[in-house]
Amino acid sequence: MQADDDALLFRAATDDDAGAVARIWHEGWPDGHLGNVPDELAAVRTEESFYVRASERVGDTVVAVIDGAVAGFIMVVDDEVEQVYVARRHRGSGVASALLAEAERLVNVNGHDRAWLAVVAGNARARAFYERQGWSDGGPFDYQVPTAAGTITVPAHRYVKRVG
Repeated sequence: MQADDDALLFRAATDDDAGAVARIWHEGWPDGHLGNVPDELAAVRTEESFYVRASERVGDTVVAVIDGAVAGFIMVVDDEVEQVYVARRHRGSGVASALLAEAERLVNVNGHDRAWLAVVAGNARARAFYERQGWSDGGPFDYQVPTAAGTITVPAHRYVKRVG
């Protein structure tokens, strides 16, 4: 599927994309999470952990490609938009908005009329972005993050949007 801009293409991720996804994820994760999540979660978010998770999650991942290179990705499971990340060099270019619109479409294709996502409370930049995209803050909740060491509770806000 192509976005309005012919240079931006969405496609299902492949095993060959896992490295690019992991690099983007590892580079972007600290921006919204460090200082906003429990230290125990930050401690397990090593560079290697992003490569492992990206490889394990290929089936849930859609990549945005510009000029043959992965520019960002989303992970969608059922009605949850689990991840939205854009490579640093493509931030501010509209890739994030296009990825989020694709995630919303996928949630609807999955048979749901409402999408949701979790944003850590202190990630003001992401929260403002989602609100500009028409998402509503449904309030605080405890997001249960699975890790190799067990589940870690992360205070977050549940954002919601009607997609169908």
